[in-house]
Amino acid sequence: MFKKLKSGINSLFNGIKNVFHSEPEQAPQPEKTQKKSKPSDKKRNKRKLKTDADGKPFVRYADRRPNGKEKPAEQPRPQRKSPVAGKVIPPLPEFHPVPEEEGKLRFCDLDLEKEIMAATQDLGFKYCTEIQAKCLPYAIAGNDLAAKAQTGTGKTAAFLASTMTRLLRNPLPDESRKPGACRVLVLAPTRELAIQIQKDAENLGKYTRLNNMVIFGGMDHKGQRDDLLQDQVDILAGTPGRIIDYSRSGDLDLARTEILVIDEADRMLDMGFIPDVRRIVAQLPPAGKRQTMLFSATLEPSVLRLVDSWLVNPVNVESEPEHMVTELIEQRFYAVTSDQKLAMLLSVIRQEDPKRMLVFGNRKDHNRTLVQKLYSYGVDAELLSGDVAQEKRLKILEKFRSGEVKVLVATDVAARGIHVDGVTHVVNYDLPEQPDDYVHRIGRTGRAGAKGVSISFVCEYGAYVLPDLEQYTKETIHTELPEESMVILPEKVRSEKKDLPAVAPHHHGGGGGRRYGGSRRR
Repeated sequence: MFKKLKSGINSLFNGIKNVFHSEPEQAPQPEKTQKKSKPSDKKRNKRKLKTDADGKPFVRYADRRPNGKEKPAEQPRPQRKSPVAGKVIPPLPEFHPVPEEEGKLRFCDLDLEKEIMAATQDLGFKYCTEIQAKCLPYAIAGNDLAAKAQTGTGKTAAFLASTMTRLLRNPLPDESRKPGACRVLVLAPTRELAIQIQKDAENLGKYTRLNNMVIFGGMDHKGQRDDLLQDQVDILAGTPGRIIDYSRSGDLDLARTEILVIDEADRMLDMGFIPDVRRIVAQLPPAGKRQTMLFSATLEPSVLRLVDSWLVNPVNVESEPEHMVTELIEQRFYAVTSDQKLAMLLSVIRQEDPKRMLVFGNRKDHNRTLVQKLYSYGVDAELLSGDVAQEKRLKILEKFRSGEVKVLVATDVAARGIHVDGVTHVVNYDLPEQPDDYVHRIGRTGRAGAKGVSISFVCEYGAYVLPDLEQYTKETIHTELPEESMVILPEKVRSEKKDLPAVAPHHHGGGGGRRYGGSRRR
């Protein structure tokens, strides 16, 4: 009895155990359709990444996915009128022969296209400057070029006339081109220089349908982007920072650029732009498959290393002026104390009645104070500094060009790249720290055959400056004492000007001051 009961319990236990441990019967599953596998977002992005010369990735901003989501559909860009399509081309003017002159090369002697020749005639260009005569034949032939030339020697016309001639002789079919790609890229260290290059390109290209553009920082980013993408670009002038912005976002394609021009390469070095320029050059066709022209005020070893990196078998051209300072500029040096400089400047303005006067000071905070004081004595001067917003900066320069403002106060850095015709006077309120800056400053007057006046105030600091300045310019400097009446302040006519932009305070570097012969500080 007991054995039968035990046997039944074991049978029941085993049955329950089998129920819990047996495999459940699988229901028939519907067949799954085989889907094509897609690469992950990570792999897709990886394939689109490009790297520059420093190994840094160029990422199209449009390809970024916020929070892993697919990018939203791009809104259609409003249609804008093409500047090339609407450009009115005037008929070519009658050609006026230019007489031969011994030792001079006429523009009509060069192998330029007739449209460019007509524009040079309109601009009054008859004979080439030294740098133009040396550069143009090689540039038109397509050679790489390394040229040493000072500002104001006509180098801009040299590289523009040659590049335009090459573009006109080698037109590309429209179907092979796309918006946002340029045929010629001109790099400039400052926005003012880039703007001036674009204006010169418009003047030289007035009889052509070449589309010229300029892009630079400090202005409407989207507006410049829309202009860049609305049409094919032939000549694009710009500053390195903004060129990199648009190339990284994919809005500017540099892969088909045919000609690269680097203007004022020495200033690029001084201002620390060379790493940016290297990133730009890495996106261009390799050296030997593009024409490269480099212009610099000096061809010192640091500049020559750039030439070796970016140019192939370049023609080296040097244009040395007979005199560091043109004989058209009358130079005056007045020995004054620091306290007498304001009265002296007011006397010069009153006696000279300048049409356009550039006043240079070494510190932007001191320049701001100077503009305020000039205003209180009845002089409507404007301040140009790096702290002035770009839009206002352009308005100030336009007022100076038009003659609405006769006195402009600036530092060397703020005035770089400024090209304003008709400057009659340059005043060195503070003598510059480097002798070449003195030459650059006063070189803004006495241009295009016009006479100019340079006035320098020599105070206590001048004792350290003048010997090196004489050695650099190879000229003897004579200082004179001003008349007593010139250093007496008149009565103020109004309160000081208040609506000037604030400027960052000036900080002295450690290790004491520096005179001529020290390292350059920008």
